[in-house]
Amino acid sequence: MAASQTAAYHRRLHRNVLIYIAILVSLIGVMAWAEQWGLSRNLIGPIFLFSTVMIYALIGISSRTSDEDEYYVAGRRIPAMYNGMATAADWMSAASFISLAGALYLQGFSGSGQQPGGLAYVMGWTGGFCLVALLIAPHLRAMNLYTLPDYFDRRYGGRWPRIIAALASVLCSFTYVVAQIYGIGLIASRLTGVQFEIGILLGLGGVLLCSFLGGMRAITWTQVAQYIMLLMAFMIPVSWLAYKQLGTPLAPLVYGQQLAKIDAIEKKLVNDPAEIEVRQEFARRAKVFESRLENVEQSMIELRQELEEKIRTLKAQSADYAAIAQARRELLSVPRDVGAARDQWTRAMHENRERAKPLGGMPAHAQAFAGRPDGNPEEVKLFGESRLNFLALVFCLMVGTAGLPHLLTRFYTLPSVAETRSSVAWSLFFIGLLYLSVPALAVLVKFEVLNNLVGSSFEDLPSWMAQWARLDSALLEFSDVNGDRVLQLGELKLGADMIMLATPELGGMPFVVSGLVAAGGLAAALSTADGLLLTISNALVHDIGPGREHKPKSAEGRVILSKFALLALAMLAAVVAAFKPAEILALVSTSFSLAAAAFFPGMVLGMLWPKVHRPAVVAGMLTGLGVTLYYMLINAPGFRKIWGLDPIGGLWLGIQPLSAGVFGVPAGLLVMVLLTLLVPTHWISPRKELVASEPGYPGL
Repeated sequence: MAASQTAAYHRRLHRNVLIYIAILVSLIGVMAWAEQWGLSRNLIGPIFLFSTVMIYALIGISSRTSDEDEYYVAGRRIPAMYNGMATAADWMSAASFISLAGALYLQGFSGSGQQPGGLAYVMGWTGGFCLVALLIAPHLRAMNLYTLPDYFDRRYGGRWPRIIAALASVLCSFTYVVAQIYGIGLIASRLTGVQFEIGILLGLGGVLLCSFLGGMRAITWTQVAQYIMLLMAFMIPVSWLAYKQLGTPLAPLVYGQQLAKIDAIEKKLVNDPAEIEVRQEFARRAKVFESRLENVEQSMIELRQELEEKIRTLKAQSADYAAIAQARRELLSVPRDVGAARDQWTRAMHENRERAKPLGGMPAHAQAFAGRPDGNPEEVKLFGESRLNFLALVFCLMVGTAGLPHLLTRFYTLPSVAETRSSVAWSLFFIGLLYLSVPALAVLVKFEVLNNLVGSSFEDLPSWMAQWARLDSALLEFSDVNGDRVLQLGELKLGADMIMLATPELGGMPFVVSGLVAAGGLAAALSTADGLLLTISNALVHDIGPGREHKPKSAEGRVILSKFALLALAMLAAVVAAFKPAEILALVSTSFSLAAAAFFPGMVLGMLWPKVHRPAVVAGMLTGLGVTLYYMLINAPGFRKIWGLDPIGGLWLGIQPLSAGVFGVPAGLLVMVLLTLLVPTHWISPRKELVASEPGYPGL
C-alpha cells in the first residue's frame, strides 16, 4: 500500500473510531437521562443488550468478505495500535472481565491451601504477554502464515505435526469458548430476565453476526469496538467506588488505604460471637455428613424415615404450609442410590468444613504468612500447598499464553515484523489499563461487603441479592444459619462470576451503570468467542480436512466451508455451555494448561534449536497432552464418582487439575530433547518428500 493510501486509510479508521465512541457515550447519556425520568429497569437492560449487539453486528456486516486473505488474516494490514486494542479485547475475555476480580475477592492476593490467590492470574497472563512479545510473535509473523498449525507444518514437515497441532487447537479453543458462551448466557439472562438457556441463544446470535460473514476482518474491528466498551464498563464502576469510599476516582493509586481497614474488620469478625455461632453450626453439619458416610445405606433409610415423621408431625400440628413444603423438598432431595448419596454427602461435608473456617473459608485479603518449621504444622502445610498452586498456575498461564492459538493468530494480521513488536507493546498497554484496576476493584468491593452489607438485618437486605440467588445459587447464597435475623459473613456465599457484574448494585449506583457493566462483560465474552470460533473452524477446514482431493478448489469455496464449520461449532459450544460445566475462570485456566502442553515446547524448541526433528516433536506433543489430560481426567469429579474414589484424593503435590500443564509441559519437553539426541536425523525421511504445497494458501 502506497504511503498516501496508508495515511488516508489510517485517517478513515480514526474517524470511524471517534464516531463509535460518540455513539457509545450518547447511548449511555440517553439511558441515564431516561432512568432519571422513570424508564423501567426491565427495559434499560434489554436496550443496552440490543443496542450494543446491533452495533457489533453492523460492523461485522459491513466487513463481510469472501476473500481468503481478508477472511483469515484481515489482509495483513491492521495498524499496530488497533491490533493492540483488538488483542486486548480478545485477551480480556469473560474470565478477566467477569471472574478475575471475583478470584481476588474470594482468594485474596496470596490464597490459602489449594487456592493459588488472585494475583497468580494477573502475573501469569501479563508475564505470558512479555514472552509472546520477546520470543513468539515476531518469529511467527516473519513466516507469513495463516494458523498456528501452519507453523508446525512449515518447521517440521509431514502430516502428523500439523494434525496434532490442529486437534490441540480445537481442544483448548473449544474449552475456552464454552466458558465465553457460559458468560454470555449469564449476562444476557441477568440483563433481560430470560432463562439462562435463552440468554445463551441471544448472545450466540451476536457472536455469529460478528464473525460469520467477515472472518478475521470483521472480528478485528468488532473487537476494537468491544474493547472500548469493556474499558468504559470496567473503569466507571471502579472509579465510582473509589470516589465514594476515598474521595478520588484514581482507584489503582489509592485502594491500598482500604487494606488496613479490611484487615481490622476481618480480625474483628474472626472473634465475633455471632460469626463463631455460624462457624460452629457449619462444623456441626459437617460432622452430621461425616457420620452418614460411615454407613451410607443405613443413613439413607434413617434420613427418609426421619423426614417422613417430621412431615406427619407438622401436619398433625397444623403447621404453616411453607414448613411442610420445605420438609417435602428435603425428602425429595434425599439421594436415590448409595453412589449418589456418597458423592453428595462427601461434597457437602467438605463444603461445610470449608465454611466452618473463619471469614467463611476466605483467607485474609492481604495476609503476610510468616510460617516457620516450628509453627502450626497445619498452617505450614496449607502455606506450602498455596505456594505450589500459585507457582504452578503462574507457569501454566504464562506458557499457555505463549501457545494460545487464537491469540497468536492475531499477529498474522499485521503488515510487518516491526509492526508486530509495536502491536504487542500496545496490547500490554491496553491490557494494563484494566489489570491495574482489577485488584483495586476486589479490595473496594470487599470493603463494601464487610462494612455495609455484613451486619444488616435480613429484612433490610437489598432486592438484588434475591434476584442473583434465584438466577443461580452458585452465584449468591445466603441464609440465617444462627437464627438471629442478622447477616453474618459466614452466612453469605458469593461466586467469583458475579462479583464484577453485581458491583454497581453493591455500590448503590444507578441501574444504567449495571446495564453498562453487563454490556461490557458481554463485549468481553463476544470478542473472545469470535476469535476462538474462527480458530476452531480454520483448524478443522484449513489444517485438517477434508483431504486435498475433496477440498474446494476456489478460495471462496474454502471460506464458505469455514463459515459453516464455525456455525456448527457455535451451536455445539452453546449446548455444552447450557450444562454449566464449571466456573468461567476454571474452564479458561484449563484451556491454558492444554495450550501450554500442546504447543509451547515444540514451538520454542523449533525456534531455538535447529536439530529438533519431526518424530521428537510428535512424541513430545502427544506426551505433554497425554499427561495433562490424564491428570485432569483422574481428578474430574464425575470420573472419581463413577469409580467411587475420594473426591479430592488424586492430586499430585496438592496441585489443582486446572494447572495440569505444570506436569505436561516438562514431560513433553523432556521427550523432545531425549528423542532429538537419541534419534539421528539421517534416520528421518527428507523433509522435502513429506511436505506438499497447498494451492490457494499463500506462504505454504
